[in-house]
Amino acid sequence: MTGNSLLWAAAACGAIVAAAEPLTIALLRRLAVLDVPGQRSSHTVPTPRGGGAPIAAGLIVAVAMAPNGACSWQARLALAVAVGFFGLIGLIDDLRGLPALSRLVLQVAGAAGVATVLAWPLPLAAPWRPVAAAAIAVWLVGFVNTFNFMDGVNGIAGAHALVGGVVYACLAGWRHDGLGVAAGLALAAGAAAFLPFNAGRARVFLGDVGSYSIGAALAVLAVRLVSLGVPVEAVAGPVALYLADVAWTLQRRIRQGEPWLEAHRTHVYQRWCDAGWTHQEVTVLTCALTVLLCLLGVAGPLGGTVTRAAADLAGLAALAVYLRSPRLFTRPREA
Repeated sequence: MTGNSLLWAAAACGAIVAAAEPLTIALLRRLAVLDVPGQRSSHTVPTPRGGGAPIAAGLIVAVAMAPNGACSWQARLALAVAVGFFGLIGLIDDLRGLPALSRLVLQVAGAAGVATVLAWPLPLAAPWRPVAAAAIAVWLVGFVNTFNFMDGVNGIAGAHALVGGVVYACLAGWRHDGLGVAAGLALAAGAAAFLPFNAGRARVFLGDVGSYSIGAALAVLAVRLVSLGVPVEAVAGPVALYLADVAWTLQRRIRQGEPWLEAHRTHVYQRWCDAGWTHQEVTVLTCALTVLLCLLGVAGPLGGTVTRAAADLAGLAALAVYLRSPRLFTRPREA
C-alpha cells in the first residue's frame, strides 16, 4: 500500500466535510430540519440535525479511493454499503422521521446483507458461515444504535470517531490492510473537520445520518480487524466505553421497571452533565478514558500472559469506575 494514496483518501474525506458542512447547515435551516430542545435534551436552542451527511459521503469517497493491496472486494463493498445504507436510514429519519419498528427492520435488513458479504470470505466451514453472518449482523445493528445513543452532548461522538479512526488505522497498518488504514484515517479526518461545527457552541448536530454512518464504519472496521487476527482487546479499545455505558444503562432501566425503549437521558455521561459538568469536560474525560482503554488493549497482547491479564483487568476496572462514577458527583437515586 502506498502512503500517498492513503493520505489522499483521508484528505478527500476531510475536505468534503470542511467544504460541505457550512452548505449543509444552511440547507438544514432552510428545510427547518431542527432538533428542538425537550425534557430529555442536553441543548437549549433549536439546532440543525443531519450534519453528519458530509461525513458519510466523504467516507464512501475515501473507500473508493483506497488502494487495493490485499484488500478483498468484499471488504470494500461491505464498508461502502454499510456506511451508505445506514447513513440513508439515518437521513430519512432526520428529514421526515421513521417509526421505531420500521427503522429496526431496515437496519436488520441492511446488516444482514453487509454481514453476508463480510462472512463469505472467512476461513470457516460452510455450515458456520451463516452463524458468523448472524453474529456480525447483530453486532452491526447493536453498535450502530449504541453509537447513536451515546451522541448526546456536543463533541462526544465526533471526538470518539476521531480516536477510533486513528486507532483502527494504526491496527490496520499493523496488518498491512490498506483499506482499513484509508478508512480509519478518513474517519478521523472527517470527524476532525466536523468538530469545529459541533464541539463548542454547536452549530449543527450529527443527526442519525452521522451517528449511523460512523457507527457502521467503526463496526465493519472492527469485524475486519478481528478477521485479520488483531487481538480482540485491541479492537475493543475504541468502542468499549460506549458499549459498557449503553449495556449498564439498559440493564439498570430494565431492573428498575423503567420504559427502557423510550428516549431518556440517564446514560453515565449525561448524568455527569446533570451534576454540573460541561459538554466539553464530559467529551474530554470520556475520550481520555477511551484512549487509556486503547493503550491497555494494545499493550496487553504485546506482553506475555501475565501482562495481558493485568491489562485486561485494568481496563475492566477503569470501566467499572466510569460506570459507578455518578455516585461521586451527585447523590444517587437508584442502585
